Amino acid sequence: METPGLRVVALGGGHGLAAALAAWRRLTAELTAVVTVADDGGSSGLIRREMPVLPPGDLRMALAALAGESPRTQQMADLLQHRFGGSGVLAGHPVGNLMLTGLTEMHGGDAVRALGVLEELLGTQGRVLPMAEVPLDLVATVASVDPDDPQETRRIRGQVAIASTPGHVEDIRVSPADPPVPPEVLTAIAEADVVSLGPGSWYTSVLPHLLVPRLRTALAETTARVVVVLNLEPQAGETDGFSPEEHLRVLLAHLGGVSLHTVIADTAAVVDRRGLLSAVQACGAELVLAPVAAPDGTPQHDPSRLAAALASVVGAR
Repeated sequence: METPGLRVVALGGGHGLAAALAAWRRLTAELTAVVTVADDGGSSGLIRREMPVLPPGDLRMALAALAGESPRTQQMADLLQHRFGGSGVLAGHPVGNLMLTGLTEMHGGDAVRALGVLEELLGTQGRVLPMAEVPLDLVATVASVDPDDPQETRRIRGQVAIASTPGHVEDIRVSPADPPVPPEVLTAIAEADVVSLGPGSWYTSVLPHLLVPRLRTALAETTARVVVVLNLEPQAGETDGFSPEEHLRVLLAHLGGVSLHTVIADTAAVVDRRGLLSAVQACGAELVLAPVAAPDGTPQHDPSRLAAALASVVGAR
């Protein structure tokens, strides 16, 4: 199914980006993951509060998703993902988060160089880059769903707080508003044949890439085909009650000149096909319906099925 020379840039974060990378790597080795850097929870949150570094968690997950298939590189990937147990100061920290933090410090704060070292150790199929050179904070306006709440809207700061605050997100922005972007990211987007967005946490992993001015400009100017992979179900705390078409309407409001070419949705996850098709057409894109969910019914994208859907879009055999 691989298409030699196909240059793909996949944008996102967390488990959603890992799922996209697991599919794309079946199609090409020319793969660049551009990863969100706004995580402020768990191990990443602790590290970014202690050290002047990017939150490493989503970067670590992307590295593990692209690790080579040899026993040695798979063992390294397992080490990267291993979390310390117990109740001490290291409890809950993945080894990879500490390795990436240490390497960044060793290289004078250069996260791209640090990632390059781990890419060599892992024999990655492709490369991993941060979406910005500085840690980002997400700031959202969340509308209350409680009719007795005296505050109709709240300004919520932080990825974890946004995801856990009951209500509907009305708008979201990043702070700082115009962060520096690694030049390697801009070059990868300019040279890409395909750029993919999603799946993933819509407001905290997918949309942030469209909120960074330099990234959005690069995406608006690229000649690459822009492909969106929709989530299989709404996410509690972020997109409660959202249909696939509502996800697209939110995305459309943040495109800012970025042209979409294809939207991929799971056949079984779509209730209103006509409504989704209308939303896709409003984005100027084409709709691809395919069975991309895990065959056992769990709400996860199956790498082989998603790869087949992506292959149909890019013309891979």
